[in-house]
Amino acid sequence: MVRLAWPVRPLPDGRGEMWRWRLTGLAELPAARAGLRSLLCSYGYPPEGEDPSSEQLILAFDELASNALRHGERPVVATVVAGSGGWLLDVSDRAPGSMPAPTVDRDPAHGGMGLQLVARLSVAHGWYVDEDRKHVWACLPTEADQAGAALA
Repeated sequence: MVRLAWPVRPLPDGRGEMWRWRLTGLAELPAARAGLRSLLCSYGYPPEGEDPSSEQLILAFDELASNALRHGERPVVATVVAGSGGWLLDVSDRAPGSMPAPTVDRDPAHGGMGLQLVARLSVAHGWYVDEDRKHVWACLPTEADQAGAALA
C-alpha cells in the first residue's frame, strides 16, 4: 500500500479575525460547526448551503477536527483565521509523534479520505510540531473557484 505524505510545513503567517474552539470529544463537533456557520453569517457570508466556499471551510474544519479527535490526543484546538485572502484553518492535538497519514488504495466507502479531501479543497496545506502539540493546517480560498493563494 502506498502512503501519501501530508507535507511538513510551518503555519503561514495568518492575520485577521480569529475564532477558536477547544474540543474534548466528537459529540462537540455539531455545536462547533454551528458556531462557525453562525460566525460566517455574522460576517456577511450566506446561510447554509448558499455559499460553496463557506461549506468547504466547514467541511475542512469538520474533517481535520474529527481526525484529531479520533487519532490524536485531547484536547483538540481548532482555529480559523479569517484573513484578507482566505481562511487559515489550524487544528492541533497533543500527539506530536503521530504525523497525518492520508490513505490511498482504499475504497472511499470505508472512510479515511478526509485528508485527501482537505488537500483538494485547499490552496496550501501542511503540518508541524510546536512543543507538545501537532498542528495540521490548510488554507482555503473565500471564493470556491479562486485559484490564487488563500492568504495574501
